[in-house]
Amino acid sequence: MPERRTVALVTLGCARNEVDSEELAGRLAADGWQLVEDASDADVAVVNTCGFVEAAKKDSVDALLEANDLKTAAREGGGRTQAVVAVGCMAERYGKELQEALPEADGVLGFDDYADISDRLQTILNGGIHASHTPRDRRKLLPISPAERQDASSASDVALPGHAQDTPPEDLPEGIAPASGPRAPLRQRLGNSPVASVKLASGCDRRCSFCAIPSFRGSFISRRPSDVLGETRWLAEQGVKEIMLVSENNTSYGKDLGDIRLLETLLPELAEVDGIERVRVSYLQPAEMRPGLIDVLTSTPKVAPYFDLSFQHSAAGVLRSMRRFGDTDRFLELLETIRNKAPQAGVRSNFIVGFPGESEADFGELERFLTGARLDAIGVFGYSDEEGTEAVTYDNKLDAEVIAERLEHISRLADELTAQRAEERLGETVEVLVESVDGEDGAVGRAAHQAPETDGQVLFTSGEGLAVGRMVVAKVVGTEGVDLVAEYCDLLGGDPQTIDEEAGR
Repeated sequence: MPERRTVALVTLGCARNEVDSEELAGRLAADGWQLVEDASDADVAVVNTCGFVEAAKKDSVDALLEANDLKTAAREGGGRTQAVVAVGCMAERYGKELQEALPEADGVLGFDDYADISDRLQTILNGGIHASHTPRDRRKLLPISPAERQDASSASDVALPGHAQDTPPEDLPEGIAPASGPRAPLRQRLGNSPVASVKLASGCDRRCSFCAIPSFRGSFISRRPSDVLGETRWLAEQGVKEIMLVSENNTSYGKDLGDIRLLETLLPELAEVDGIERVRVSYLQPAEMRPGLIDVLTSTPKVAPYFDLSFQHSAAGVLRSMRRFGDTDRFLELLETIRNKAPQAGVRSNFIVGFPGESEADFGELERFLTGARLDAIGVFGYSDEEGTEAVTYDNKLDAEVIAERLEHISRLADELTAQRAEERLGETVEVLVESVDGEDGAVGRAAHQAPETDGQVLFTSGEGLAVGRMVVAKVVGTEGVDLVAEYCDLLGGDPQTIDEEAGR
């Protein structure tokens, strides 16, 4: 019997990329590939790249070069890696240009290659060449009218990662989705975390002047509610306790399905899936927030009162230049509305400083907003030109030194403010999903206001009585920056004896 082909997936960037990697894993496993964690143990190392900002692109290039080092070591008898392949946003965005600039990569595959990923990798592994794709503006692949996109995508060959228009094989190996329906994507989990992301939609119709994502991710198109529910049920069967809904813009969900309020209907249904303890929604646009959505997010059992709001700035003039809407006072009013309904609600956001034309007064307005917003987590980026965006053509660019100074100042302020916000939670009782336990010495989890990777975590004073994947009640007794220190109080919605048994006590 021939030795099985092995492949490792290295994922960079956002949660959407993580979902795409698990789709690729499902497709490869269904075609007989063996998935391994360590790239040095793989015949092919597949790097799922990020193409968002310069720092992310650099990380992607570094990961490809590191994988190439494994290939070089294998040729010298020190490993197994025979080929390195780039996929993901950076590969889609640059195609042949990336291949020419980075000959260390044996292949650069775009989204259109995902349906045939197994054949593509086998060709490359056999020494063949699969021509890197020529990038195209993916906004032009689907109709301008959102209402026409669903039928058009089903009838066309437009690749939509996470939507899986092709019919999966009848006999799937154990542990591979779908558990329901031909439209559900093939997916295999690449870890055993009790948290998993579910793609709600793909693409974006907004035209923010600093962002290139729509050009390589395409126009906005929703997944059907039945597909999202089916995938969530399958994840629950795999032991997932929390799902995080991801897309480029979740507030637009349903507009191409004839109901812009579809998310308000879907969230309670997801919360009722057996085994799911928490549903979290990410990527919300402030200008598209509506009272009904706020009500559902703040009052539905098992739906986290969590608001990942993409403010980007708060000075009205800068926001207009960004092709966005709002100002400091309107944003503060939105936060007040949310907290009047759910005082413990979590709010996070990202901001760009040094945008072309940003004055000292604009910068001061951003400071005023941050000081009054009481955000739980803040990401800050210094402006840099992104090719293909409108902002590249703007006049009044700020000097790099000014941008660096403003970035450092706001970053320090953000650290201080988020630490203060964490301190405001002292004495609160929070519901925490336990994500890791290290004997009796410690355990780590996340409360409702903390999303994976970005928003801090809960550090338990002791790991005694805790087990990974359980939702527990804890009291906040201290802070470490944005992290909370908490004492375990009780198991949420279950018999404490159960948790002892699962913890092996």
